[in-house]
Amino acid sequence: MLTAEENETLCRVGPGSAMGDVFRQYWLPILLSSELPEADCPPLRVRVLGEELIAFRQTDSAIGLLANACPHRGASLFFGRNEDRGLRCVYHGWKFDTSGACVDMPNEPAESNFKHKVRALAYPCRERNGVIWAYLGPRTEPGPLPDIEWSLLPPSQVYISKRFQNCNWAQALEGGIDSSHSAFLHATLSGPPILGDATRGMDIRMREKHAHFETLQTSYGTAVAARRDADTDHFYWRITQFLMPSYTLVPPYGESAVGGHIWVPLDDQTTMAWTFTWHPARALTQAEVTGMRNGKGLHYDLRKLRPATSAPDGAWKLTAGPENDYLRDRAAMRTESFSGLPGVAIQDAAAQESMGAIYNRVQEHLGASDAGIIQVRKQWLDAAQALRERGVIPAGVDDPAAYRVRAAGVILPKATDWVQGSADWLAAREGVLLQSA
Repeated sequence: MLTAEENETLCRVGPGSAMGDVFRQYWLPILLSSELPEADCPPLRVRVLGEELIAFRQTDSAIGLLANACPHRGASLFFGRNEDRGLRCVYHGWKFDTSGACVDMPNEPAESNFKHKVRALAYPCRERNGVIWAYLGPRTEPGPLPDIEWSLLPPSQVYISKRFQNCNWAQALEGGIDSSHSAFLHATLSGPPILGDATRGMDIRMREKHAHFETLQTSYGTAVAARRDADTDHFYWRITQFLMPSYTLVPPYGESAVGGHIWVPLDDQTTMAWTFTWHPARALTQAEVTGMRNGKGLHYDLRKLRPATSAPDGAWKLTAGPENDYLRDRAAMRTESFSGLPGVAIQDAAAQESMGAIYNRVQEHLGASDAGIIQVRKQWLDAAQALRERGVIPAGVDDPAAYRVRAAGVILPKATDWVQGSADWLAAREGVLLQSA
């Protein structure tokens, strides 16, 4: 368990916070490109790391991310006119480009140079493979985007979804590296498995609920390996990846596409859960895309989102929530699923949000199966301390190639070291996907 002080450090991400400073070293996904579909389209409210911001795509298609409040007298730029290479505040007509420069100040005298002295707070953005990334950190020239595999593939090989989660980012992410819970929370009692086609690895995991856990600190984060007996001579190793600051990669089964998440803190108490599925060697089939859009695997059923609003992230809130018990079905618990909750995304959200917006980790009783969570928390807290006290840049910030990894499930001889034996499966190699168990 953590101390109360450590829990505060871990969970707080607003400006000036230690963990917020860690997140601000990294590029973070903030929007799908499709949310700003064309030049001069309406701007969007964005909340990330506790900041209220406005995103817009200007006339030349460049992405801008400005503070919500106009520097003049604080009116919201959400109501602004997106026109002619800038966002114009409707209150007094001041206009700002993507760099935050004031390019027009029509209510001031023509001879005035005041506009050259005023800037809006602006953060740089980049666009890659259908995702808009933002850098909220201190560098004048941000480093490169991470070479996370899905972001480098043709769009036909990738499917991306988002969902809003009403709890702190850390407790949401911890579910992504907790290999133990899937044998319970995501278990089915009848019908096909919820997380993929039946394979030997899935059969082993469902048969043997207890696993032995080992962790390996890496240049990008932590690998968490869950070991189960496959037969007399072999172990089944299910290896989950954590990548700084908040990526998790989930081991696939068989020839399934690879999947994972990034958990982006919107503020201390809410999170955007991004889910990615990709196949390194081929385009996703229409059946696969339709299945994911309708809630198969790690994704949420996009047909079951609440009506969109203009609030920050107001288009990505689940119909299932605490007010309707996350659509829990007690009858289904008897014959169909362990939890009675419909789908992986809702199952995770229900468990993690039920802890409260920020769980008091002082109350925890951690066991051997929590080895991965213990290691990752230590890595987060060490990174926050090293950055604040010695200016040490966190793992992966300046090493984009470190992100070229995958999660995997492999069956190895018992005498084989899992790190060496799984190396080929865990490396992201262009055009190659080794079959998992």
